[in-house]
Amino acid sequence: MKAERLTELIGSDFYTGIPDSQLKPLCDYLMDTYGIDPKYHLIAANEGNCVALAAGYHLATGKVPVVYMQNSGEGNAVNPAVSLISEEVYAIPVVFIIGWRGEPGAVDEPQHIRQGRVTIRLLEDMGIKSFVIGCDTKEQEVTEAMEEFRKILDMGRSVAFVIRKGAVSYGRKVDYRNENRMTREEVMKHIVEYSGTDPVISTTGKASRELFEIREAKRQGHGYDFLTVGSMGHASSAALGIAIHKLETKVWCVDGDGAVLMHMGAMAVIGANAPENMVHIILNNGAHETVGGMPTAAGKIDLVGIAKACGYPYAVRVEHYEDLDRELEAARCRNGLSLIEAKCSIGSRGDLGRPTTTPLQNKNDFMDYLNTLE
Repeated sequence: MKAERLTELIGSDFYTGIPDSQLKPLCDYLMDTYGIDPKYHLIAANEGNCVALAAGYHLATGKVPVVYMQNSGEGNAVNPAVSLISEEVYAIPVVFIIGWRGEPGAVDEPQHIRQGRVTIRLLEDMGIKSFVIGCDTKEQEVTEAMEEFRKILDMGRSVAFVIRKGAVSYGRKVDYRNENRMTREEVMKHIVEYSGTDPVISTTGKASRELFEIREAKRQGHGYDFLTVGSMGHASSAALGIAIHKLETKVWCVDGDGAVLMHMGAMAVIGANAPENMVHIILNNGAHETVGGMPTAAGKIDLVGIAKACGYPYAVRVEHYEDLDRELEAARCRNGLSLIEAKCSIGSRGDLGRPTTTPLQNKNDFMDYLNTLE
């Protein structure tokens, strides 16, 4: 189904969401049509943030908003979905569009498997009626579903279109880019050189995939690294948990801008505890690149200033490899919490692979390595 036709059938004029690879055609259409315009389209920090934005739109206009997300974001949306917008509380109607990763029977990455199994069940538990759109779903079926949905929305309840892989299309290609010169993979290579045999905790998405391939190319094995598949925004908290229990070991966290925004409160907790043995690196390309390249708000905010305000004793931004090397060396030698924001370009190798080990193997190898450290 064409993305523009789906939005026409829904009939809303306000969209907010977190980009998803299976919803990329819809995201591209929204970016092509509206860009980032707070009156019509906002990419938020996390899915709960989206639900609250949608509620505000309804309160201000009386109209029905749309919230889009990957099904992994249902967890972030649960609280406002069953409290703020619930028909038992404020009865604020929302149309959800949810990309179905890990659908039963489909081949997908390990972090999506359980989420895929419970996607529909979670919606049912929240009292949100759903309709699944697949590649063979006819437009008339979607039209009829939306007619039924309107009656539900009129009662102050929410509904959801769950989108199977390849079910939505858009005829135009939207190009996402910035002016940054450093590439994320090259920055990651520099981090590997300076971190040496120290443990590295990397965020979900392409950053972890690149780290895995760098280790493969160097024939180093993967015991040094914890690849945080899924759990977007939580890598830095995992790193903090390790750092405060391995005080004699330098712990490196490689984060992404979208991940940092999703759970930015983690920076306040890290700064308040200020472990002297932790280095927090944010690869900032201002984009949700792993799921298509749509922009984040991180291209317009001062992450270094935020880190300092949260209590990080040292924070710096770098845009060139020479500065990156200098700051990585300083962080390696510093007895104090450090943050390095590395401004990166959008893009990755077309042949970038995925980890060939399972998450359980990764965990066991990583824990075995940590047990060898003081």
